[in-house]
Amino acid sequence: MRLSDLKTIADLLAFLLGVQAVMFTLGNNKDEAYRIIQGELVRFGYITLKRTDKGVVIHYLIAISGYSRQQVTRLISQYVQTGKVVRRQRTVAGFATKYTDKDTHLLAQMDARHDNPCGHVIKKLCERACDVYGEQEYQNLATISVSHLYNLRHSDTYTNQRRHLEKTSPKASSIGERRKPQTAGLPGYIRIDTVHQGDQDKVKGVYHINAVDEVTQYEVVCTVEKISEHYLIPALKQILDCFPFKLRGFLSDNGSEYINKRVAELLNKLHIEFTKSRSRHSNDNALAESKNASVVRKIIGYAHISQAWAPEINQFNQQHLVPYINYHRPCFYPDIKVDQKGKQRKKYHYRDMMTPYEKLKSLSKAKCYLKTGLSFEILDAIAYEINDNQAAEQLQKARQSLFKRIHGTTLLAG
Repeated sequence: MRLSDLKTIADLLAFLLGVQAVMFTLGNNKDEAYRIIQGELVRFGYITLKRTDKGVVIHYLIAISGYSRQQVTRLISQYVQTGKVVRRQRTVAGFATKYTDKDTHLLAQMDARHDNPCGHVIKKLCERACDVYGEQEYQNLATISVSHLYNLRHSDTYTNQRRHLEKTSPKASSIGERRKPQTAGLPGYIRIDTVHQGDQDKVKGVYHINAVDEVTQYEVVCTVEKISEHYLIPALKQILDCFPFKLRGFLSDNGSEYINKRVAELLNKLHIEFTKSRSRHSNDNALAESKNASVVRKIIGYAHISQAWAPEINQFNQQHLVPYINYHRPCFYPDIKVDQKGKQRKKYHYRDMMTPYEKLKSLSKAKCYLKTGLSFEILDAIAYEINDNQAAEQLQKARQSLFKRIHGTTLLAG
């Protein structure tokens, strides 16, 4: 069956539903296709048809022409208005090409010779090549505008001949606010940093996560195998649980181990303010970094330690190191004065030296800062269970035993 055998709207419906197989071919060009569409509109008397029958004819023309509904609708509108479906050929005179592919190749070669200087320099070099040295092939480029010179650099002709690769630009992270937290003398604003235990034969060692409260200098150290999300999130939960007072702020450097969505979600759930170090303000995280040297490096040392030892080192931290540095190791605390110019001046007096736990107890309304279920009676039992010398001896024995298992020697770290 051919298109000419379809005589009624019912035949068209059967064709559209696939009931009747029809052999048809449209012309190889648009003029012939438009002529066939006009003939079908005339044959079925499109203008006199009912609305539903017109819809059938439209779908029929879409099926045989392959045109979109919008295009068929435009052709039918032309037929209704003029009685014809005629191709409207529009030839628009384009701009004459001033800079040829040859000019683009010359530009690429000039860029390669001079290591991609700015557009102004390249334009000046092209002018000198033409005017000073008589190289007439640069005549076009000598008159080019700098802005259009960059257009040529981005053209396909240029990039097919020469590509200039740039380093990936860093993307600013919206996680964490870049500012120094204002503690107002309240505990609970911790500074956190990572200490790496060295590489050996391109194999990474363990990582120590060191968190220090800014006001009391209460410190918690946790050791993990790696600083990936799988290890770091449980370690952060452990660290946050170890502080006896409520936490209000969390400041880290700009490392991706802390500046990520998982850490932000954890802190947000606990209503802890998340801040990060500012650029060109090296003192923002100085407290944690100083404790890295005076505590972590002094106790653990610098030698490489395999990641497999992370659980045992972390157990040593929780049982011996953290209790010792918080209940038995005195620290200096600054006496801050503001001078006439508004600059803070810090002095460290011997009379202000105390342990982090004693500093916590010395704060005004100290009981209000403790976590729910904790009291100073409970913490006193931990702090005064043994004296400072006994705590230090236990730490040294535990460290000797740990180092003997790790290194096979009793040499002390630090």
